[in-house]
Amino acid sequence: MSLRPSKNVDQPMISSLTRAYERYTKQSGHWIERFVQQGGRVHCQAGCANCCSFPIRVSLAEALFTASHLTDTQLQAMNVHAARVMQNARTATSWDLYFQRHRTDIGFCPLLDQTTGSCTAYQARPGRCRDTYSAYDAHYCKVGTLEQMNRQESQAFQREIKTNPATDGTSHYIAPLEDMGEDIWQVASQSMQETWGLEIWGDFWVLTSLSTNEIFMNAVRAGNAKQAIKQAKKLGLWHIEIVQIGTA
Repeated sequence: MSLRPSKNVDQPMISSLTRAYERYTKQSGHWIERFVQQGGRVHCQAGCANCCSFPIRVSLAEALFTASHLTDTQLQAMNVHAARVMQNARTATSWDLYFQRHRTDIGFCPLLDQTTGSCTAYQARPGRCRDTYSAYDAHYCKVGTLEQMNRQESQAFQREIKTNPATDGTSHYIAPLEDMGEDIWQVASQSMQETWGLEIWGDFWVLTSLSTNEIFMNAVRAGNAKQAIKQAKKLGLWHIEIVQIGTA
């Protein structure tokens, strides 16, 4: 039995998360403006979707927020994607293989319009989608680009990243904008603890699917981790590496 989340469900949590998203939009906008004025460049632009094939980790609070803004058709597509994520998790022999197959075999998020390269649920996207910006050309975000570099090319790129003050020296993404996103995660964590007595984190598509299941959400709202796990297993949406449930 499923329940499409309404605006009245878990409203205090949704309101807190909405404010956190709004703060991030304002703060990141100001940072980007200063960064560009100082000669920096953010390479992400409308229509660029190379990062939309990454597996992403979110809180159940964020997934609930997203689900409440989706149409029935979008939710069904998320369910299909979640099933594919679970199949990958069950058969992958390592995180590297899981990650690679997610990008190459599972592919783009179903909320992506692959014709325009735009997100069809942009205003409801989770924190990780909001705080990921590239300090380098979008080519480097494309699946296979980094993997296909030879040793010399990879070492040269890593040296360049380390000298770029916008990165953390380990990846080509803009570190200050990712760091700002921590506020979203902290708000989600606190809201889940206060509302449910539980913290639930995991795969974006799997948690979005779970957030629409009445039995699962009733167990969560009762703070019953064991019952929530039992229902997730019944739905075929449980894997210890994909969904983590802990008490506050």
